[in-house]
Order: sequence, then structure tokens, then C-alpha cells
Amino acid sequence: MLNRYPLWKYCLVAVVVALGILYSLPNLYRADYAVQITASSANAAVTTSVEERALRTLEDAQIPVRLAERNDSTGLLIRLANAEDQLVARSLVQQALGDDYIAALNRADTTPGWLKAMGARPLSLGLDLSGGVHFLMEVDMPTYIADRLDDYEAALRRQFRDENIRYAAVNVDGDRAVVASFRTTEDRTAGENYIRQNFPEFERSTSTSGALFQLRMTLSDARIIEFEDYAIEQNLTTLSSRVNELGVAEPLVQRQGRDRIVVELPGVQDTATAKRVLGTAAELEFRLEARPGASPLEVQRFPTRDNAGGAPFADLSTDVIVTGTNVTNARADYDENGLPQVSVSLNSSGGTNMMRVTRNNVGQRMGALFIEYKTVTSYRTVNGERIAEYENVEERSVISLATIQSAFGPSFRITGMRSPAEAAELALLLRAGALAAPMYFVEERTIGPSLGADNIRLGVTSVIIGLLGVVVFMVLWYRTFGLLANLALSVNVVLIVAIMSLLGATLTLPGIAGIVLTIGMAVDANVLIFSRIREELNNGESPQSAISAGFDRAFTTIFDANLTTLIVAVILFAVGTGAVKGFAVTLSVGILTSMFTAIVVTRSLVNLFYGGRTLKSVPIWEVWSWQK
Repeated sequence: MLNRYPLWKYCLVAVVVALGILYSLPNLYRADYAVQITASSANAAVTTSVEERALRTLEDAQIPVRLAERNDSTGLLIRLANAEDQLVARSLVQQALGDDYIAALNRADTTPGWLKAMGARPLSLGLDLSGGVHFLMEVDMPTYIADRLDDYEAALRRQFRDENIRYAAVNVDGDRAVVASFRTTEDRTAGENYIRQNFPEFERSTSTSGALFQLRMTLSDARIIEFEDYAIEQNLTTLSSRVNELGVAEPLVQRQGRDRIVVELPGVQDTATAKRVLGTAAELEFRLEARPGASPLEVQRFPTRDNAGGAPFADLSTDVIVTGTNVTNARADYDENGLPQVSVSLNSSGGTNMMRVTRNNVGQRMGALFIEYKTVTSYRTVNGERIAEYENVEERSVISLATIQSAFGPSFRITGMRSPAEAAELALLLRAGALAAPMYFVEERTIGPSLGADNIRLGVTSVIIGLLGVVVFMVLWYRTFGLLANLALSVNVVLIVAIMSLLGATLTLPGIAGIVLTIGMAVDANVLIFSRIREELNNGESPQSAISAGFDRAFTTIFDANLTTLIVAVILFAVGTGAVKGFAVTLSVGILTSMFTAIVVTRSLVNLFYGGRTLKSVPIWEVWSWQK
């Protein structure tokens, strides 16, 4: 029988619609504006005293608190009664707690537990809709160039020895030069020839100092620029990887100027953890313990963490075996004694260096030097206003000092972790990649929720106006068929929201524009179908045959039109960034759902309404030709 679906197909449509409604429901629950407090170190915890201090600070400032929740993994979450108090509350709490803790903005989810148990969650909102955090980070180029000069110094000593070029000393001089001293002019000539062949990035000059003949090697301007570009690009890659590890949706990480990077984190639930991980400029170096009697120029003393190696200090060689840049994978686990550790895998060059060094130094101890760059905040009062001042601090400590039992290559373990949380954080930093150069926060700007609320209101208004315009047109022009198409269109909007929520996609203003565009495209498919039905009626087909032919024969046109648009959307997603990707995601999802609702849902409704009935006519607007 024409225009009758089997029962299972009606049930399938009903199930899809019901699931769409269910998984779009969390978006009706408005999130609470909150301040989240976490410890700046993975080993610290947010205790009851910290909670009391934070709540007392807010109480003194007469900021009403709705609820305070403390969790061992996420810290303290303070839900506020008013959205306008969020920025002020965060600033006051941060000043009261100091640098030992991080106070960050948060949007606390209010989705009921029964929906969460089913995997339903609200849409993540972009920076333009929900607000977020804007970081401006500066790369410490002088420190990076100084580290590269230290690498050159160690490499030149090693290679001069390997090439039997006798030298008196090799030292860094200034901020871009290395000076090698020789006892004879013949040795200096041999050294200069070697440098000319193997280190073309150096500009060379000779001089004498007492009885020593010196060769001064200065890095060229081109090489300095290469170093700076590499440091920025590596840090961009590392920060992007760290954000991805945190699960941040559609972040913005881009270069600004010569030595700065902008990071914007929209739609995040845990900005405190994100800030701690982004702000932790950490490096890891593996060095051999200095041998007794070694030259003071080739030995550096560092404090040990928790007396690693059995002493408060450790003397390490200045030669670096491998660094965090050689790490390809890292994971936190436990050793045979149940203590936390980090299992590390190196790339080919790092594995080769590690194998060479450990094979030649069995029985000697090797240390893991952890280098962390922090920004310490202090406050001073100027004209009655508290002004924040920032100081950059570098901390170096040996986290592990163990004896090399046998040669090993690209896989090994780092022990000496103080807690599983610290092991997990170190593994995340290593896995995401090491920063090529230390970075410091020079600006932190919060994009408040009020602007986002205005954007949401205007965006929703645009969707409603567009939807109402389409609804009125369809009802006036296509009568009952237009009403059924409007029902399918409402299902389409619900399915878009549900699918994007399930995918964890981020909704931005361009995404809302994509939804508005999808509404027009969805009814376009219905217009094609209904126009085909009118043509069949004008050609003398019976009402039931015209309805069936209209849906069947318009399918190819609808499919081709939507397929070409989907291809464009996929290309936009592949080559676009930020807002363009947000638009592409919404458009792609909208194309798929509009095809389903226009072809399947609308036909199901038409079949339920007209199928199996004897129709003398179809209540659809008749097309009059010019001949009439």
C-alpha cells in the first residue's frame, strides 16, 4: 500500500527523536558561575583550613555563596549566587591564598545525576558565548639563547677531545659568543679549521690573552633568528599538545610578535588545572654524576628532592645526555615496591645517546634534573589599590639519582616521585612535549560572562526569528504539509543540539550562524519534495501516487545538493581554525540531520496523516501557470 511505513520504521523514528530530546535536555540547565581553587603543586591539597579562609574572604566582601564542594582530585569549587560576583570573587580569593593555590573561573555543571549517568552533557560554549581566560605568555629568549650557548660549550669540549685538538678552556662569553683558549697557534688553527667546517653558524675572530691564543665564536644574526623561531614554534606545538591533553575544546594558541604567545581557553570546565599545566614551564635533563676530581667548570651542584640519592645535594656533570625534547611517550605507573614512577620512551637519537652513555658508564650514577620556571606573585598597595607584581623564578632539583646497572636504550623509568599525582603531571608534561624555552605569564585577562550572555541572547533570538519566519511561510504556502514540515524542522534543531552535545563540540557565534543556515537548508529539501508533489498532481497523478512520487523522485536532487555542501563543510573544517571550524562542525551536523528529518521524519508524519486514506485532493497550494 502506498505511503505506509512498517511499524518498525515508525518505532525507529520515534526512538531517534526521543534520544534527541533526551540528550539535548542538559542544555536547559543553566550552569552556576563558580570559583575553583586547586593547589599550584600536584603534591599539595586543598584542606579544610584553605576552604575556611576562602569562604571567610568572600563573606567579608559580602559575596553570597550558594554552595562549596571539596574534592580530592578537583580541589574546592565555590558556587556563587550571582554571576556578577565571579570576577571579584576570584581576585579576592587569589590574593588571600597566594601563589600556593590557583583560583580560576569555572562554570559548574547543574545537569541532574540521572542525565549524567546516561552520558548526557550540555554543549560547550566558546569564548564568545561563555567567556573564558586569555593568557599572554612571553618566551624567555635570553635564557633560551644562553642554554644553547651552554650546549655549544659542552659540545665543543667533547668534540675537541674526540678530534685530539688540544685546548686550555672553552667558556661562554656574553650573550651570544663562546671563546676557546689554546696554548699554541697551531692548536688554535686546528680548532678554527674544525669550527669552519662543522659550525658555519659562528662568526670567528682571533686574539691573545696573556700566554693563551683565543678563538672567539659569535652566533650570527641569522642563527639567532632561527633559534627564536624554533623556540616559538616548539612552544606553540607543546602548548597545543598540553591543551589537547586537558581536553580543551577549540582553543586558540597563536604567536604574537617576536617572543609572545596568546592562549585562549573557551568552554573549559577546569581552568585551574589548565592554568597550572600551561604555566608549568618544565624541562627534564639526564646527566651523569660528576666524577671525583673533575674540573669545577664541568660540575654543577643541585639540591635533591627528598634527599634523592641519600644526600641533600648532588654534583652532576655539565654534559646533558638527553632532554625532554627526546621523549616520545611517558606514562605514570608503579614500580615493584608500589611507589609511583614514570616510564619514558625516547626517540631514536635520544635512545642512541642513552645507550652509548650507559654502556660506557655502568656502575656510575645518573641523575634526572627537573627544571621548573615559575612566576611568583606579590602585591603592593598604591593609592589604596592592590597592584600585583610578578617575579620570574627558576627552580632546579634532582628528582632521581640511581646507579646504572646495565646499558639501556630508548625505554627506562624515572623514580623518586613524591605522589601519584606528581607522577601523572610529569608524565603529562613529558608526553605533551617539552617547552623549548621557559615562558612566563605577562598578562591574564578574563572575558567575563556578561558579554557571553548578551551574545547567547542575541544568537538565540536570531534562531527564533529565523525559525518563526520559516514556520509562518511554510504554513501559509503549503498548509498541512507545511505544518508537518515545521514539526520535522523542530526535530532537526533538537537533533543538532543533541549530536553536538554528544560529540563534545563547542558552540560559538559562527556555530549559531550555522544553525540558522541549516534551518533554511532543511526546509529547502521539503520545498523540493512538495514542489514535486504539485507537479505530479498537475500531471494527473492520484493524490497518494503524487505524494509517493514526490518523495521518491526528489531524493536524488536533495542528496546531490546536500552532498556538495557537506564536502565544502569538511574542507572548511580541515583548513580552517577557530571560528571557521565551529561553523563547519555545525553546518556538517546540520546537513546530516536535515536530510534525515526532511526525508524520513517528514515522510513518516505525512504517512501517518495521509497514508491508507482515500484522498480526493491534497491540501497543498496549487501552482498556477501563466497560461491560466
